[in-house]
Amino acid sequence: MIYFFGDAKIEVFAVETIKSISNENLKKFNWLFEKKFISNDNVFGSFIGPKKTMVTPWSTNAVEITQNMGVSGIKRIEKYIPYKKGVDFDFMLIEKVNDLSQELFDISIKSEKKIDVENILEYNENYGLSLSNSEINYLNSISVKLKRPLTDSEVFGFSQVNSEHCRHKIFNGEFIIDKIKKKKSLFSLIKETSKINPNSIVSAYKDNVAFIDGPEIIQFAPQKGDIASSYKNKKIKSVISLKAETHNFPTTVEPFNGAATGTGGEIRDRLAGGKGSIPLAGTAVYMTPYSRISKNNFWEKKVPLRKWLYQSPIDILIKASNGASDFGNKFGQPLISGSILTFENIIKKEIIGFDKVIMQAGGIGYGIKNQSKKEKPKKGDKIIILGGDNYRIGMGGAAVSSSNTGSFKSSIELNAVQRSNPEMQKRIANAIRSLVETTNNPIISIHDHGAGGHLNCLTELTEETGGYIEIDKLPIGDPTLSAKEIIGNESQERMGLILSPKDSKILEKIAKRERAPYYEVGYVTEDNKFTFVSKKRNEKSIELKTKYLFGGSPRTIIKDKTKFFKFKKIEYDSNLIINYLDKILKLEGVACKDWLTNKVDRCVTGKVAQQQCIGELQIPLSNCGVIALDFIGYKGIATSIGHSPISGLIDAKAGSINSIGEALTNIIWAPLKKGIKSISLSANWMWPCNNSGEDARLYEAVEACSKFSSDLGINIPTGKDSLSMLQKYSNKKVKAPGTVIISASGECSDIKKIIVPVAKFSQGDLYYVEMCNDKFHLGGSSLAQVLGQIGKKTPTVKNSNYFKKAFNKTQELIKSNIITSGHDIGSGGLITSLLELCFPSNNIGLNINLKDIPELDTTAILFSEKIGLLLQSKENLTELYKKNNIKCLKIGSVIKEPKLIIKHHDFKTNLSIKEFRDKWFNTSYLLDSRQTLKKFAIKRKNNLGSQPLNFTFPRKFEGNLEKYPKEKIKAAIIREKGSNSEREMAHAMFISGFDVKDIHMTDLIEGRENLEDVKFIAAVGGFSNSDVLGSAKGWAGAFNFNKKAKDSLENFFKREDTLSLGVCNGCQLFISLGLINLDHDVKPKMTHNESKKFECSFTSVKVQKSSSVMMKDLEGTELGIWAAHGEGKFSFPLTENKYQIPAKYSYNEYPSNPNGSDYNAAMLSSKNGRHLVMMPHLERSSFPWNWAYYPENRDSDEISPWIIPFQNAYKWLITK
Repeated sequence: MIYFFGDAKIEVFAVETIKSISNENLKKFNWLFEKKFISNDNVFGSFIGPKKTMVTPWSTNAVEITQNMGVSGIKRIEKYIPYKKGVDFDFMLIEKVNDLSQELFDISIKSEKKIDVENILEYNENYGLSLSNSEINYLNSISVKLKRPLTDSEVFGFSQVNSEHCRHKIFNGEFIIDKIKKKKSLFSLIKETSKINPNSIVSAYKDNVAFIDGPEIIQFAPQKGDIASSYKNKKIKSVISLKAETHNFPTTVEPFNGAATGTGGEIRDRLAGGKGSIPLAGTAVYMTPYSRISKNNFWEKKVPLRKWLYQSPIDILIKASNGASDFGNKFGQPLISGSILTFENIIKKEIIGFDKVIMQAGGIGYGIKNQSKKEKPKKGDKIIILGGDNYRIGMGGAAVSSSNTGSFKSSIELNAVQRSNPEMQKRIANAIRSLVETTNNPIISIHDHGAGGHLNCLTELTEETGGYIEIDKLPIGDPTLSAKEIIGNESQERMGLILSPKDSKILEKIAKRERAPYYEVGYVTEDNKFTFVSKKRNEKSIELKTKYLFGGSPRTIIKDKTKFFKFKKIEYDSNLIINYLDKILKLEGVACKDWLTNKVDRCVTGKVAQQQCIGELQIPLSNCGVIALDFIGYKGIATSIGHSPISGLIDAKAGSINSIGEALTNIIWAPLKKGIKSISLSANWMWPCNNSGEDARLYEAVEACSKFSSDLGINIPTGKDSLSMLQKYSNKKVKAPGTVIISASGECSDIKKIIVPVAKFSQGDLYYVEMCNDKFHLGGSSLAQVLGQIGKKTPTVKNSNYFKKAFNKTQELIKSNIITSGHDIGSGGLITSLLELCFPSNNIGLNINLKDIPELDTTAILFSEKIGLLLQSKENLTELYKKNNIKCLKIGSVIKEPKLIIKHHDFKTNLSIKEFRDKWFNTSYLLDSRQTLKKFAIKRKNNLGSQPLNFTFPRKFEGNLEKYPKEKIKAAIIREKGSNSEREMAHAMFISGFDVKDIHMTDLIEGRENLEDVKFIAAVGGFSNSDVLGSAKGWAGAFNFNKKAKDSLENFFKREDTLSLGVCNGCQLFISLGLINLDHDVKPKMTHNESKKFECSFTSVKVQKSSSVMMKDLEGTELGIWAAHGEGKFSFPLTENKYQIPAKYSYNEYPSNPNGSDYNAAMLSSKNGRHLVMMPHLERSSFPWNWAYYPENRDSDEISPWIIPFQNAYKWLITK
């Protein structure tokens, strides 16, 4: 039966049940939806809503909310809004529905029975399995050996497990170029870097991630994961994980979920490293055709507009970045570095462009060294699945991803559309983290679910031994699934694990506490056979020896001929330099990336030491990202991105070398433990293979990548390939430029010494460091792009040893505090880098003279993207570099006037920093206006430069991190499924003298905890229940409709010896429960940000006089603080004098005030001062290195003033 709630003119909720809803439960639904029950069986009209065949993650969370409120029997809940003609909606996910009836969710599909495949060739073509002729012959030979036809599951399973996506057949294949057989495979070339330079590699090529040796760090975690327990410090020996994953095909077809699940899959890869490891931070790269957002750019008009196969470039850029951001935000992983490139051109009447887009999700994390290798399972060990249900999602995704987009029927390609549920993945990650953090981690082996679903995950888990899987024990979200679809679907947010029977009980208990679905689905057999059985269906879907499933199909042979692209020398007019600059600053790859950074969480975990935004204006220009490995020490992980596909069109070797060079000159600004030897690379290859000349170019590119890395003394222990980068249209095909994206990572030895590109007055002169020893060629540059050209020659690194020396010398100077600011020369060339040094500040400029640079062509000097460095220092860097035979020239000085003065022989220009910052920002504004309410995109643009960060610290604040008080006070973290800020909050409490207990809502609901022994609680930030039905609504429902939890909280608030703090989601919780203004009849509410999107910014607040116990002594200060939320607007029904508002945003304008709160409120306190809520994150702003901009005259501070509220809490409670 389906019940309807709401108003047909505004919004309707459809609730599918297996039994009637009682009057008591109807009241619960009225509270939950804040909408009336519609008594009719049908709601007439036209609506848009989710496809009936796709149970949305929103529904999954909504149903769980009702379960936590004590309502049983709910199958599905979906939301519908009235259809309006002309209103755009995403047809990939949403459909138009005429009338909402009792048949709304009926599906006519019936579960298919097992099929014996008599004709594998025909089956391959009908189902788009991408099997080669040799593979079909191989499968036929297996069928003969078995004396039976293979089942549909076996053929399908083989296609997924052995797809190019999963088995990298080209990278492992034999290359014959120009009739000469190559001695090494592509994979051998990559592996060679680790043989020559093992450096600190712990694990490479044989796991979900690569591990390199890390420092000794302090793990801060609860003592136990199965019950509430106190947080403690423990020393561990770490390993650093690195990984990058591409999700190109799913993102091309449906960008939001494609990019979201790409991000989720990469996170799961890092979760599955060794016997489990912990993700810390992410990166993202997007490459598409030109967006045409400006509509009048010459270079965009040069290539004919196509009828896009699925989504337009603008849709992909917005939706894909929304999807990746949404997943990271909700999971609780900060995105700290990234890149974007748009490109297309015509080469010999052939369109080259990123029509099949690139979406790369990368990341870094850590594990514990003695857990970095998986163990071999034993007979009888349990095979366990953690995670959500199976749906008809991503069927054939691995195989279809291995093919050119547009090759198959639309229905087959759409079948690979993904479904993202980050909150589910967070629960799974919490359960795994609990085991990883124990002294004796019981996990034997672990693998993520991604391409190929259960088939790939479970076969890889049991590849050495064999396994027996009971299909009936796998969770089913769609009863119409066939056995093949159950075991092969790519429903996300699932992990496979192997534990002993005894230890599985521990995980089951932890999973129940975390509300992570837990299923024991089979066992290890040691018979080297892989079996999938359904007793209900009375059928064996798969019964094959593991050696048959993993294939003995012939090695792939790749034959090609070398084919050179011959381009003309770039034609330009040296009198149009400023005109060219105007155009270049519009390119998505050069222009401001604020539209990307303003919607992604860059502070969650409280361990972010460097993210994208810098300076008093918080402009996204940082060279690299850095995350701390713990809260107390100064060791961290640095990461950066590099790519150069356009230079690769001119010279495939140069493309690889430049990609590595760019990544290295981005990461150079973080002090690395052993200089360049600290770095390991991930190389992700995107190439249009099987097209004339492209396989030869790929080999050339990989060979150059291997050699350059080896010569530099670094390795490539991980990577990925996506070698079907071609999109087919009905009348044409578009190849993507062969691309390698390099992700560089390494141990940062001191997170306090990171150099950012913010020029500083009176902090020294500006120097140019030569890194290439090449000429100032313009091929492959942004200038070439805006001229609609490519170029004949591209600059590249000519001497690896010289580059290595220059890199290490620069590292030495950074560690010695000799460099005060710096920037690499990259997209847009030298002139863009000079401007970028000035953009983050209001009153800074540069006076530059380029007379000593050995090049007469001013245009070439200013716009060549030859790799180099710009350094600011008080020392004579020319002399310091000269000692190492490195070319370093003084080129100018920093001035206290916002202009860029450039002289070069007869050329002279004087550019207004504000004018060119506005031009540089314009493309970001145009893209932002597609994702933000237009008037707020305009406000963000108009306020650029008018809201600089200014701080006033407490007068007596010395910045010393005091020793923990000996007498501990009992405190607790309160968290729900989807919370993601508990660790940073617990640590701020811990170092202020509290014994902090980790309490999950299940502990309160089930009566294991009641808060009677606790004096201070903090409800933490995150996305409880993924913010479904409103931020913290589900969390509040769990308190309101569970007596033990409700009594615990109410009794706590009634006591007079207690304090509470609610931050972000915790603020929303306490406001929703009405706990802050108990004496008011009409209470405040938290509503959506006025911009209608998630906002993340490092903003500032002014603290004012109030009743708040915690904010005492901070009155009159103005402090920087992180804010990251989507529903952060305080909506006050009464006049301001009725409220205690301890802090307001420094500027009562967007974006400084990110949400539009009434009275500009950032915080709210109870009348008695004991209970404080706020949307900004003080706990993520605890340390100076957490701040995105910290006063330079306080560089000796060990702690920030945001520790004072926690110290005040301790002082007040110690007297009670």
